[in-house]
Amino acid sequence: MLRLRLSKDADNFLTTRQRKHLRQIAAKIQTLRSDPAPPDAKALKGSGKGFIRSDIGEYRIIYRVEDDTLFVAIIGKRNDDEVYRRLGRK
Repeated sequence: MLRLRLSKDADNFLTTRQRKHLRQIAAKIQTLRSDPAPPDAKALKGSGKGFIRSDIGEYRIIYRVEDDTLFVAIIGKRNDDEVYRRLGRK
């Protein structure tokens, strides 16, 4: 299982979620630690190259695997392009 590292942005996002959504996102992140390339994952192109996206409910998780670590860069609303704008600033 991969170790987990959250960006400050992802950590801040999680601390502001309702308990139900937090559990849902945390369960998906745990699954990604075991299988970082699930069937719904898609590699990003352009400024997000090297990152992968995966969806859970109404949220999108942007992450990459660095050696033995799952680095979660951004978590945000699934149908909101703000996730990609924030990724471009990283």
